[in-house]
Amino acid sequence: MSTPVLYGPIGRAVRKISPFLEADALGVYVAALSMWSAAIGGTVKVSSRGSARPVLLWSALVAGTGRGKGTALRAALHVLDASLGRFLATHTTSGITSGASMVNHLWEQQEATAETEHGRDVRALVVEEEWSEVLRRVKRDASFTTKLRAAWDGATLRNTTKEEAQEVRDPAMVLHCHVTPSDWSKYVGESEAAGGSYNRILPFLLGSVPMLDDDRMSLPKVDGSELSDAYAWATARPRVITLSEDARPLWRTVRRYARILGETLPEAQAVFIERTAEQTLRVAACLAASECSETITDEILTAAFTLVRRSVQDTVRINKGADAPKVKRQPLSLADKVRARIELHGGRATSSQVLPYVGATAAEVKTLPGIVVTVDRSGKTGRPATVFTLRGDTPIHAEQPVPTPQPMPAAPEREQNRATVVQMDAYRPTIKQAPEPAPEPKRPEPLDANPFRALL
Repeated sequence: MSTPVLYGPIGRAVRKISPFLEADALGVYVAALSMWSAAIGGTVKVSSRGSARPVLLWSALVAGTGRGKGTALRAALHVLDASLGRFLATHTTSGITSGASMVNHLWEQQEATAETEHGRDVRALVVEEEWSEVLRRVKRDASFTTKLRAAWDGATLRNTTKEEAQEVRDPAMVLHCHVTPSDWSKYVGESEAAGGSYNRILPFLLGSVPMLDDDRMSLPKVDGSELSDAYAWATARPRVITLSEDARPLWRTVRRYARILGETLPEAQAVFIERTAEQTLRVAACLAASECSETITDEILTAAFTLVRRSVQDTVRINKGADAPKVKRQPLSLADKVRARIELHGGRATSSQVLPYVGATAAEVKTLPGIVVTVDRSGKTGRPATVFTLRGDTPIHAEQPVPTPQPMPAAPEREQNRATVVQMDAYRPTIKQAPEPAPEPKRPEPLDANPFRALL
């Protein structure tokens, strides 16, 4: 369940266009599900412990600038626009920066549709592509977060500051927003989440944006007949979607997962995932409605859980202060260190220029692939020097046999100790050299290389 399943007709449409997108397919799928939930939210409910709950899915695409958030949103419009008639054109808004403006928008829409053939319509899709601007402003309005919670719950919204009291029953508002990880950490605080204001939003960290060879290619057409039929089915009359018997064992697992995870995480992270179980149920209901079904099967619930579980993982990462799934810098290997020292000295370095800086002995360096070790006896002091070069940069004479030299002390020991011998000692033949310190032990591997840290 580590990879979200792109399920149903929405998932199939996203998979069809994803090869032509410079965006994460998950972002397209999430945006499309939020739009779908807004479209059917006026008539479709899901049964939760004996009561009917909304199927409204609030989502946030969290990524840096230029990481495909806007591209994902436009691709989601491409998937759903034709299937939902004029819903997206007439029910999409943005710039709601206070609790009063939220209620006023829904109330005006309610009044405008009260006398129409289909009756009052309080559906709304609020798309905030620059959500950080909204978050800056709503800090001044204490009622905003209160009304935000009520809207997600489908509770009655009221404005009492107007000359004419405004009341909206059973609102069906969906919020879809884009934000950077740093702005999320800055404006979506622990206190707001603990109060339930922002833990109703499913955040998703988007992956890297693929680069296409041909940017002139347009998105292929999507057959929207299935979703068009499902939209007509979902809005024809009120419907309540329930769990099938085969899905109930998994549902109990989902609820235990949410509870155990909430008890084990730090409070600053746990508050953001308190509604994991209900979010899973809402996603499952939306997927069932996309197939004209009033029953959530085990397969549908599994697909919904993979998506919400991914959001839980991303939530923990975001609230740890991560900008995105960070790529930790890997420590350099011994071979990389040796190569860097050789290249620093123009492709040819002596043992004293290499060994003290890489924390290894000459014998260890000799075993590295691509490193050529030679002995240079042309020095004025009469002492041979160990020279390291990269294979391909080796001097021609290095491979030639060296004439038999005069008897000398044991070469291997001298070469191992050469790393710590100061060159000036060659001019002090009457002074006995002090014993050389033992080679520096290999440095322990950094903690960042521990694969289990990725699980934290």
